[in-house]
Amino acid sequence: MPVLTRLIPSPVVVDIARGALDDLAGLLADQRISSSGKLAIAISGGSGQALREKLSPVLPGAAWYEVADGTIDSAVKLADDIKGKRYDAVVGLGGGKIIDVAKYAAARVGLPMVAVATNLSHDGICSPVSILDNDNGRGSYGVPTPIAMVIDLDVIRDAPVRFIRSGIGDAISNISAIADWELSHRINGEQVDGLAAAMARTAGEAVLRHPGGVGDDEFLTVLSESLVLSGIAMSISGDTRPSSGACHEISHAFDLLHPKRSALHGEQVGLGAAFAMHLRGAREESGLFADVLRRHGLPVLPEEIGFSIDEFVNAVEYAPQTRPGRFTILEHLDLSADHIRDAYADYVKTISS
Repeated sequence: MPVLTRLIPSPVVVDIARGALDDLAGLLADQRISSSGKLAIAISGGSGQALREKLSPVLPGAAWYEVADGTIDSAVKLADDIKGKRYDAVVGLGGGKIIDVAKYAAARVGLPMVAVATNLSHDGICSPVSILDNDNGRGSYGVPTPIAMVIDLDVIRDAPVRFIRSGIGDAISNISAIADWELSHRINGEQVDGLAAAMARTAGEAVLRHPGGVGDDEFLTVLSESLVLSGIAMSISGDTRPSSGACHEISHAFDLLHPKRSALHGEQVGLGAAFAMHLRGAREESGLFADVLRRHGLPVLPEEIGFSIDEFVNAVEYAPQTRPGRFTILEHLDLSADHIRDAYADYVKTISS
């Protein structure tokens, strides 16, 4: 008997609007996530405090937990603190680190998790992965997809604009990641999940082709939707393949080789995606990537995020080691440092012409 359909892990609620936080309690009650209002809410010690003051009166049954950082230790501590207290759900209220800690803690104690993003810096807000720092650097931990996703555009506007730009770079990089996935299918026969690929590519193209900017509600809505769709695409495929290719390998290399100097994730993967498109011979697309990144104030050259050409060459050469077993244009070409340097010089000429 053939399988005629499949279940897609995704949030039951996605609320993206101005003022979305104003009725968080009502939304959770209406969706039967938490009719009692008994919630464990994880926040940061910084911006999270202002949101706590705003939301405490409308969430009288909530308990608030301050998260120190984005480490596995903080995630385990949060899980231990909320264990056995009969909460309906765990709410991660903040940026990527807080949401990742809350996702991991919720999974550890078997509770549904609600993601309330206060910035749009990357696509982890709705992904089935928690990225947490550990003793060996940084690890990826599989977790359930958030049961609800809330993005208040008024709150997003209050965040530093650099975070929005970072999200743009992460969304656009999907297109390069899908090209790597399809390359691996052609060369190695790796199976491509067509639905996951379609969703991730559509999310990237929506941001790449949108004429608006970081100050427009319409553009912020499209960016928010694209980051949510990227997370769901990863849930469908069961890994990060729809949104992570050579672009992310290059970014991971920056993080590992220069942990104190690395830029925002989306800034690095956007640059990595533009260069990866050039490496695969898609020069027109690489030029378009660079144009769009520039228009939104994102870097297209390593010098713009504080890295020399030599450091960039070293990062690209090292990049394949960051994801053993993943096949991208970098593994396919297996470039030497000299070849990377020549390719970079050609890339600079192409995006400058």
